[in-house]
Amino acid sequence: MELLVFLIVIVALLVVATIAMAVKVVKQYEQGVLFRFGRLVGSREPGLRFIIPFVDVLHRVSLRIVTMPIQSQGIITRDNVSVDVSAVAYFRVVDAVKSVIAIENVNSAINQIAQTTLRKVVGQHTLDETLSETDRINLDIREILDVATVEWGVEVTLVELKDIQLPDSMKRAMARQAEAEREKRAKIINAEGESLAAAALGDASDTMMAHPLALQLRNLQSLVEIGVDKNTTVVFPAPLMSTIGELGSFLARETAAAATATVPPSADNTRTDPAPVLNGGTRTV
Repeated sequence: MELLVFLIVIVALLVVATIAMAVKVVKQYEQGVLFRFGRLVGSREPGLRFIIPFVDVLHRVSLRIVTMPIQSQGIITRDNVSVDVSAVAYFRVVDAVKSVIAIENVNSAINQIAQTTLRKVVGQHTLDETLSETDRINLDIREILDVATVEWGVEVTLVELKDIQLPDSMKRAMARQAEAEREKRAKIINAEGESLAAAALGDASDTMMAHPLALQLRNLQSLVEIGVDKNTTVVFPAPLMSTIGELGSFLARETAAAATATVPPSADNTRTDPAPVLNGGTRTV
């Protein structure tokens, strides 16, 4: 009797284990690939699936987008500059059967081909192009990967350059170049400002030549601005100094004219003025 109970328990456990092995669950983001005696039977959609234990093998393949970082690569650009470039790739499986049959490890394969493609594409560009035309480089890498991975049932959705490390000497050279470029722009802007200021001053001088009073008003305004802070410095504008000089010349001419108009006394009409006699003395006329 005990032997019969033991056998029943053993059979029950085998039945439970067989049912557990026969029942498979394929998740919503997965797709199953079924093999029977090593031969492909087909794919299985998400849900509860039953297989024959010890006969069927079900591989579950994820269809979600996978983020794969591409480690930094030492690359020499077309202008012989050594840079370290790292990137990131996004891909997803679109054909579960091909991803299982066509290649052994799809993740490792994509990682390796992404590294070699990154080195190849960046090496075809100069340093300036690598820094400024990253969108075009990303597109070129993606197109090359799509051609290589289409037979694996994989689609590369996006490739982005993540980091570009430059040598220290190149960083210093680029910093000097950027500083020189900024100084160049500053000098050009300063020269343009001087040109505009000169043109404006020329227009102002033409206006003052047409209206002399405007220059005097401007001089008075300058004196007011100087005297705001109780400055003890006396400033004479150039027009005022020229006016003083003209006034001095006028006075000199008037003095010379007055001296010429006065006639000196004749020698015959001269006489000796009486000299004063002190102490009661007499004088001779």
